Parts: sequence; C-alpha cells; structure tokens
Amino acid sequence: MAAKPEDYGHSVQEQLQDIQYCPNDPPSWPETIVLGFQHYLTVVGNHVLIPSMLVGQMGGDNGAKARVIQTLLFVNGINTLVQSFLGTRLPVVINGSFAYFIPIFTIINASRFQSIFDDGTRFHHTMRAIQGALIASSSLQVLLGFSGLWAILLKYATTLSIAPVITLVGLGLYEFGFPGLAKCVEIGLPELVLLVIFAQFLRNVKLRKQMPIFERFPIIFSVAITWAYAYILTVGKAYKHATEKGKMHCRTDQSHLIDSAPWVRLPYPLEWGAPTFNAGYVFAVMASVLVAQIESTATIYGVSRLSNATPPPPFIVGRAIGWLGIGTLLAGLFGTLTGPTVSVENAGLVGITRVGSRRTVQIAAIFMIVLSVFGKFGGVIASIPLPIFAATYCVLDGVLAAVGISYLQFTNLNRTQNLFIIGFTLFMGFSVPQYFYEFRITAGHGPVNTHATWFNDILNTVFSSNVAVGFIIALLLDNLLRGHPKDRGMGWWRKYHKWSNSPTNEEFYKLPLNLNKYFPPPQI
Repeated sequence: MAAKPEDYGHSVQEQLQDIQYCPNDPPSWPETIVLGFQHYLTVVGNHVLIPSMLVGQMGGDNGAKARVIQTLLFVNGINTLVQSFLGTRLPVVINGSFAYFIPIFTIINASRFQSIFDDGTRFHHTMRAIQGALIASSSLQVLLGFSGLWAILLKYATTLSIAPVITLVGLGLYEFGFPGLAKCVEIGLPELVLLVIFAQFLRNVKLRKQMPIFERFPIIFSVAITWAYAYILTVGKAYKHATEKGKMHCRTDQSHLIDSAPWVRLPYPLEWGAPTFNAGYVFAVMASVLVAQIESTATIYGVSRLSNATPPPPFIVGRAIGWLGIGTLLAGLFGTLTGPTVSVENAGLVGITRVGSRRTVQIAAIFMIVLSVFGKFGGVIASIPLPIFAATYCVLDGVLAAVGISYLQFTNLNRTQNLFIIGFTLFMGFSVPQYFYEFRITAGHGPVNTHATWFNDILNTVFSSNVAVGFIIALLLDNLLRGHPKDRGMGWWRKYHKWSNSPTNEEFYKLPLNLNKYFPPPQI
C-alpha cells in the first residue's frame, strides 16, 4: 500500500527552518561579540596543535613555537576577514590544514636540513623552504579559483556527489576526536559531556525569556568549567605520579606558551628570512593545496546550509578558492608552516548555536588578529589542554558530517544506483586512506615509493585524504553512470547555478560596497 504524504511528519526543505540568524542578520552587538569570541576559542585548538607537532621537529624551541602560533592566528584572522567580505560571504573561519603534513614532513626530514647541527639555524632554513613551497604552490589555487576552472568542474557536481564529500570532510579528522580526548580522559570526557548537555539538553533554557544562553554559548561554558577543573587538578598535584606524556596532556602549565610568548609582537612578512625555492617541494605541496581546496569546497557547501543560506553558485565557490589561494600566499610570506582551509569545527559551531551571521566570524577574526599581537593574552587561551579541544571536535565535526547526509533528501534514495554511489564513496573514502596510513606506519613511507620524492608525496597526499578520495570517486561515478537529473538532485541544485535564477544569490553572495559593479557575476 502506498504511503500518504501525511504519514510523514516532515517534508523536503530547501533551508533549515530553525536557524535564527542568516548571514545578513546579525544578533545584538553584545551577543555578537561573545559569539565571535566563541568562534575564536573554537579555532584556537588547531592553531596550537599544528605548530606543536611541527616546530620541535624543525629544531625550534618554545619561543619559536609561540611565535608560529601567533603568526598562524594572525594570518588566518586576515584570511577570515577576506573570505567574509570578498570570498564566500558566508560565516566561515579559516583554519590551518592538516593536508600539508606529508610534504611538510618530507621537507623537515630532508638530509640538507637534518645535517644542520645547530637547532636554531635548522629551524630557520627549514621554515624558509616551507615558505617557498607555499608561496609558489598558491598559484594553483589562484589560477583554478579566479580563472573559473574550479567553477566549471563544480557544475558537474550534484547533491548526490557533494553530500558524501561533506560527510567525509566532517568525519575525516576523527583521529583527533575521541583518541585526542582519551589522552587525558579525566578532563576530555567531562568536556564532552558538558558540551552535549549545554548544547542539547539545556538548549531551551533562556535568559530573560529571549536568548537560549546555554545553546548559544556551549563552548564557552563547557570549556571554562573543564579548564577550571583541570587547573584545580594541576595545582592539587593530581598528576604528581603521572607519566611525562600524561602530564603534558593533562596539566594546564605544560604548554609554556605564556612564558614564551612576547607581550606585544606584530607578525610581518619574511620574518624568518628570504624564502628558498625547490621545484620538488613546490610540486608536492601543490597536492596539499588541491586537497585543502576540496576540503574547503565541501565545508562551504555545508556552512551554506547550516547558516540558512542557499547553495552558493559554482563561481562563488571559485571566487572563495581564489581568495584562499591569496591566503596560501600570505601563509608562505609570513611563515605559518601550513596552508589555510575552511574550519570544519567552526562550521559545526554555526549548526549547534543556530547563528549563521557573518558578523560573528568577522568579530572572531578581530580576536584572532588582536590576541595574536598581544601574545601573553593569547597565550593564556592557547594554554588550554588539547584534550579539551579534542572533545569539542567530537560534537562539532559530527554536525557538519550530518549536514552532508541532509543534502541527500534532494536525491532519490529509492534508486539502487544512487545507493551504490553513496555507499561506495563513503566506504572507499575511509578505506583507501586507512590503507595508506597503515602502510606508512609499518614501512616508514607511503605505498607510492619511487625515486622521485615529489611524485611520492603527490600521490600519498591525495590518497591519504578521506575527502579527496571521496570527491574523485563521487564526481566520476555521478557523471559516468548518469542517472536521471531529478534522481541525482540536479533539478534542485542547478537552479542556484545561474546568478539571475535565484533571488537568494543576490541576498547572500553579493559583494559589499557595490563591488559587484566591478566584478559582475557571470551570466552563464
């Protein structure tokens, strides 16, 4: 017997109905400032984790690590402002990307740098080589973005192919979630429980019958309580007999960022010296640039739905990628050790707070810039134990993954061909990178191991990325099998491609200050 429409308690909806603030609708200024600080607090974890994993292996000390963290926050604060004004026009925050790790480790472990015995000198020479690779490889993003080539490619994507890719980018950093939390479970687990309680179970508790205070600021409340708890355990000598690794992950006084960071320091280009260029390093880092570009594209589509905007036209995403390339250029000039990508965690934060206002991330960018200049103040926030941040990833990354699943409502899930594409993409998106990871752990190098190191890094980087593998498979299968356009979601997806087809394009993605007059949207 056929089901009737009234048998279902819901219907297909182009936009989420319970989002309270769209990109153009800012909350009150006090609420906006606190929300901006919460976005800043969310993004700090990765900005501390990445330099902590790299600087020591380059020969840098705690002072160098503190300066790299400051530089990374400063540059990504600028990149966030650029994206909100000129790029996506969505509430996205720019973060450091893990996609650059394979070629960066190749540079760090190169014999030309490992043969330098003085740690300080080795750090500077390695940093300058990384800077050169980032500067040169940024041209790929600039070319693909501003030329329209990336937009042309995205015209072949549908909701059937983009949905699993969004899910993969949300789940792709799962190894930094609960495994990171479990490195100090006595503070990581309370953070996770508190965050879930504040964001969901107490979401209807309102301040003066207006603002749902716990739902709006769950990260601030949960991190503040857990951080205070961790501090009490530290001063109470709870870790007196713990291992050195246990102390490093659990204590609040182990980062040494407050002591090492200068009171005031303005990052500036070429601070570490003139960049050096090596063709092999450049080609290898270009693979990371492409992976970060795919990650950012998927996250942009996820944020558009979480902020109650409609899917951005392909040329808007291309514009955002072009500006991301400018951000990669800035990362190379300033020396951030890694390139930029759109933050998955901050995208999830938009979902759980139901605030998609771009003004909140603009305020967050100001916090990133100001607190990176005043190093001692930023160092206080950056000294939060990383297991606390890892606990937040368990919630925030999962929210973005779920948004990818929500896009599937626009496809025909009663077609076995569609189910094959979705299932195969998701399975291979996890399975292939897992093989590359296990091979690297066992053999000490990736499965691709020729005499050309740059070639090895290109393939090992691409196929070690969940989202890159998923994007390649989904896009190929979606277009080679070519089901009916409506079954693939193309009927709904295509109407947003042309600027004039949807009034919401003008509403959400129009450039400020009448800049569309000088950069008109394409009419095709």
